Amino acid sequence: MLVKTCYFHQHIKYYPSSGSLVFDMLIKYFLTYKNIAFLLIIISTTCTVSASTAAIQSEINFADINKYANFSNAAYQAQSKIQDANIFKNHTLTRYSHIPGFNISYFLATDDIAKTQIIAVRGTANIENAFVDAALELTTDKRTGIRLHNGFSQTAQAIYVEIKPLLKTNYVIDTTGHSLGGAVALILAMYLDTDHFNVGQIVTFGQPKITNVAGANHFQHLNIIRVVTPKDLVPLVPPFDPVDLNNLDIYWHPGKEVILLPESTYAVIEGVTSMMRAIKFTQEPLSENNLRHHQMSLYLEMIAKNIPSARLVPYENSFNLFNLFDGQKK
Repeated sequence: MLVKTCYFHQHIKYYPSSGSLVFDMLIKYFLTYKNIAFLLIIISTTCTVSASTAAIQSEINFADINKYANFSNAAYQAQSKIQDANIFKNHTLTRYSHIPGFNISYFLATDDIAKTQIIAVRGTANIENAFVDAALELTTDKRTGIRLHNGFSQTAQAIYVEIKPLLKTNYVIDTTGHSLGGAVALILAMYLDTDHFNVGQIVTFGQPKITNVAGANHFQHLNIIRVVTPKDLVPLVPPFDPVDLNNLDIYWHPGKEVILLPESTYAVIEGVTSMMRAIKFTQEPLSENNLRHHQMSLYLEMIAKNIPSARLVPYENSFNLFNLFDGQKK
């Protein structure tokens, strides 16, 4: 049977341009028939996932998640305001820097009492330019030996060169960031682990993918928590590297994915179940609400509601192979 049209395309073709270049680019990702076909290959060859996937039994400490969320949010502030952000407690601001040419900044905070350091990376001030200008192909990273998103790894390398002399080998080092800052924060943690620093917690918010299956598996031992909202598209891209389609060299997330759900509930998934979340966006129309779900302010709001009474629930995966297409013959 030949496929005539995709359900997602039937809806989205009537949707006017959002006026946001990044949003329109994300739509194009999910409209590509090759992407859908590729996902079906992964599903059929990797595993069979039931319609209702049981949640990974992992309780999340949302007070800790809130701490990292506030550090990530502070990374968007000017240097003069970061120290006054009321998040440091025993931390002191060790370094703040803006990386020329990458339009990204970060700060390093040190707690000499707890012997910890935290690196918080700000997402680029113009996310649209980042998706346009950053090279999307996966390239082999000389430091880690794995394949990484070229644009994100270049940014991480620039930060790492600056910050490495300030890092303490006998301290636990955490990394965090939102959006593209989360992607860079995760790569920084990989560099730290490769150089035998004591890597603690990596917590990212709305982070896009940075590596492939082999790269994700190589660093699966790290304590990675990726916090997402259900309708945030950014964690679902890039879907794969078109250059390496024939080699099945697809983008893949490492670590646990914590999905913030309504009514102070959340789900925890990983691996192929996390990958399959992208298929849901081929089955429903998109709107600018998807962009709102990427905003750090919404992450902070939903996390704050989960601190006193968060409840872990199974992730309900409504994927239906036959719903991807309208079933009509050409």
